[in-house]
Amino acid sequence: MCQSVALLVAAGRGGHDYPMNTATLPPPEATAYRNYHRLFMLRNAEILCIGLGIAIAMLFFEIELPLRPLLVVIGLIIALNLYTWARLRVTRNFSNNEIFVLMLLDIAGLTAVFYFTGGASNPFVWFYLLPLMIAATILPRWHTWVMAVITVLCYSAFFLLATPDSSVHAHHAGNGFQMHVVGMWLGFVMSAGFVAVIIVGMAHSLRERDRKLAEVREQALRNQRLVELGTLAAGTAHELGTPLGSMAILASELEQEYAQSGDRHLTDRLGMLQRQIARCKQVLSSLSTAAGVQRAESGHAMEVSRYLDEVIREWQAQRADAQLRLERGALDPAGRIIAERTLSQALVNILNNAADASPDHVSMHVQSTASELALEISDRGPGLSDEVHRQLGKQPVSTKSEGLGVGLYLAHAIIERLGGSLSIRNRSSGGTTLSITLPLLSSTEPA
Repeated sequence: MCQSVALLVAAGRGGHDYPMNTATLPPPEATAYRNYHRLFMLRNAEILCIGLGIAIAMLFFEIELPLRPLLVVIGLIIALNLYTWARLRVTRNFSNNEIFVLMLLDIAGLTAVFYFTGGASNPFVWFYLLPLMIAATILPRWHTWVMAVITVLCYSAFFLLATPDSSVHAHHAGNGFQMHVVGMWLGFVMSAGFVAVIIVGMAHSLRERDRKLAEVREQALRNQRLVELGTLAAGTAHELGTPLGSMAILASELEQEYAQSGDRHLTDRLGMLQRQIARCKQVLSSLSTAAGVQRAESGHAMEVSRYLDEVIREWQAQRADAQLRLERGALDPAGRIIAERTLSQALVNILNNAADASPDHVSMHVQSTASELALEISDRGPGLSDEVHRQLGKQPVSTKSEGLGVGLYLAHAIIERLGGSLSIRNRSSGGTTLSITLPLLSSTEPA
């Protein structure tokens, strides 16, 4: 409890004041769902336009069209749209590959319609650019390039294949019309290349900007939560002073009262209770925010091995029942780290979580280079669910009924603030492994 309060107050003082209405971007699955729904609506419009175009051509311009194959093609497009509608009703998770395949089927449908309505001379053949532009804005780059190649090949194939009904368009109208058709093809190829290179690059830049904005907003929201938690914890720490003082007095009186009872077990328990109360009071007193008091998270340069020894001693003083298997890899003897109090508390909290999961099986592997310290802390507990993995580092989450869920959340924020990283994975043999990287001071940096 005191460890969490210490982390909360330190994080709250170290945070920044962000507006309360910080917005978060929609999750990726929501964006994919909206894109899938837009394709469904666009295909509805495509079916309507194809039907109207065929009706106008036959009724008003008296152009003879192969109606039966066109109706089969329209029926297949309708079937594809019914499948899309069914998918929208049963799930909200759509991959880019699924959207890409559906758009390829749309191109196949357009190709069939153009083949039976004039081929390259069809004035609406530029519709090929619609799925290409959509792909450029919502799909990865290689999807767009593949689609650009396919649309150019389909368009080019019309020059090699004979149109089933030569009366659809007068291909024999003269060299002028042939030059017009070739010009349309050349314009389409240039437009497809422009979309595949320029538009894709612009869309990629926009997506990258949105990704960075999402990261900044998530960081702002996390800092906002830290400030709120730190403010709450500061008040809680102040309120804990009086009951802790009363508990210390009662524990001392009980120890004196039963000192002559001869009950060694009771005496040991009372002594442990007094030591824990004293530790809580020490932690709370170190968090004083009075003027002139040094910040709790301020630190100084220290050799890596010495710093780790201090952290392990502090943890073992709290968890004498836990067993730690320490594995030291290659450690740079000149490596130094900023020994911040909040970092020490975060590491102790992580070790406590591992000891809670498996007190008899806690292992810690350490190694360092000239610029980075790597820690791996493992346990043999039940592991973490996928839902917990998704929430770690984003908001407080606990797998213990009596836990507040803020220890690991704050440890993640503190390590990232120092320029490090924290990740968790389930072990194949059971339990979890938490990997931490922390930057070290270079030999040229001042202590």
